[in-house]
Amino acid sequence: MALSSMTGFARTQGALGPQAWVWEVRSVNGKGLDVRLRLPSGADALDQPVRRAVAERFKRGNFSLSLTATSDDQEQAYRVNEPLLKKLLAVTRELAMDGVDRPRMDGLLGLRGVLEPVGQVEEDGVREAREAAQLRSLEAALDALALARSEEGGRLAGVLTGHLEALEDLRAQGASAEALRPDMVRARLRRQMIELLEAAPDALPEERLAQELALLAVKADIREELDRLGAHLEGARDLLTRGEAMGRRLEFLSQELNREANTLCSKSSDVALTRIGLEMKAVIDQFREQILNIE
Repeated sequence: MALSSMTGFARTQGALGPQAWVWEVRSVNGKGLDVRLRLPSGADALDQPVRRAVAERFKRGNFSLSLTATSDDQEQAYRVNEPLLKKLLAVTRELAMDGVDRPRMDGLLGLRGVLEPVGQVEEDGVREAREAAQLRSLEAALDALALARSEEGGRLAGVLTGHLEALEDLRAQGASAEALRPDMVRARLRRQMIELLEAAPDALPEERLAQELALLAVKADIREELDRLGAHLEGARDLLTRGEAMGRRLEFLSQELNREANTLCSKSSDVALTRIGLEMKAVIDQFREQILNIE
């Protein structure tokens, strides 16, 4: 199973005897699995089988499915909606008393709802055969939808891989930054120690001075953040190669990547490192936007 998007559309047609139908299925981003179904009158028996078919194939996404059915049966019968017709005739009589011309009967019969189609009694075997054929058409539509989502997922995989490569490159730049060289770290700590002593030459005992220097040293060390960034990037690359739905896991990793980039920026006392951290955050934002569409 390749990386799958949550966006796709498919349409299939089918027919059995005088009955014809069209399935349209589409899916968009969603936190979970949500199925909205529109069926024609008399097709309620398809509701649960359709929902099961979607749940067996997909893990996430907002799905909209519609079934449109038509018939070329020339023997369709109609009946008059007598209560509605009587109401219309009463209205026309009232209007005639005010001098308004009465409408013709063919005009009244042409109004929506006055003539109603009469459903023919259908044998159980005929109905069951049609429903089975409609479900087979649905399977074909879901196959096409899964293919569309997979193709879109393949394109997204390339984009996401590019983002991870950019982040790895930025991490490598950070790890080799001049500000992390031991001699530069020592020089910066020495400068900060001198500033502390100049600010309060008699107020800082040696023990307190040692504590302040230790805190400065911890704050200046971003190697732990860079190591965690590397681990998260490795985890993300591994997820992209797995044959399963991994959108939620990628979302979690993107949050962790952003957390480490924020810490790097807050701890950095070097302009170059801060720039690298800000560029990381920009790439991570782009990464997160794309994985919101991953199943």
